[in-house]
Amino acid sequence: MRKILACCIAVIFTTFAMAQTTGKKSIKLADRAADHFLIQLANNSWNGTPDSVSKYIKGFNRSANVYVMIDKQFKGNQKFSVGIGVGIGNSNIYFDKMETKIGAFSSRLPFVRTDTGNNYKKYKLSTTFLELPVELRFMSKPSTPNKSFKAALGVKVGTLVNAHTKGKNLQTATGTKLNGFTVKESTRTYFNSTRLAATARVGYGMFSLFGAYNITNIFKDGVAADTKLLQIGITISGL
Repeated sequence: MRKILACCIAVIFTTFAMAQTTGKKSIKLADRAADHFLIQLANNSWNGTPDSVSKYIKGFNRSANVYVMIDKQFKGNQKFSVGIGVGIGNSNIYFDKMETKIGAFSSRLPFVRTDTGNNYKKYKLSTTFLELPVELRFMSKPSTPNKSFKAALGVKVGTLVNAHTKGKNLQTATGTKLNGFTVKESTRTYFNSTRLAATARVGYGMFSLFGAYNITNIFKDGVAADTKLLQIGITISGL
């Protein structure tokens, strides 16, 4: 994973350098911001999860990514630019009558069914990564970003900063409430510490649809099925 991280950082800085040195003199765009926020809201899904687990994943598995980005225009063609940034990516998976025992000491991550006994009315697994995204961008009207068709392809590499489960409102198998406590368990033992994902987005003005697919597995080798995260949602950004 360290080699992957090093390669991605090298690609980011090489692309940035090419954007600054390739082509003719750039046209300055007075109304185009250089530094900006990129906010993403999405639904998560796990690819590769066995049916014995996937059928207990329910509802809208929301995620939120927030990045501070720098946009550097190509000197040879003002419609193209490179976006480089840093930020936080959070994803949540919600289970119905199943718990993920991330604090266990077993060699395999236990996914435990709770449909025949006491269970939590709300239960989720959440991960948070510090991420470095890079995008190759196209904008049809660079002088008017808010009235322009936009598209971008890229990658993002991240390092895990938190992984935890949270259960709320313990109840019986028949739905009778036992207590309103919140139980949280936090550990990174079973998770890959590095995440690499391919990204794409397309839209108009400040809004675009985006997708991000993990190239690396969510979990370490051997502790669970090879599972990759897919995010599909909307992006809010000026560039």
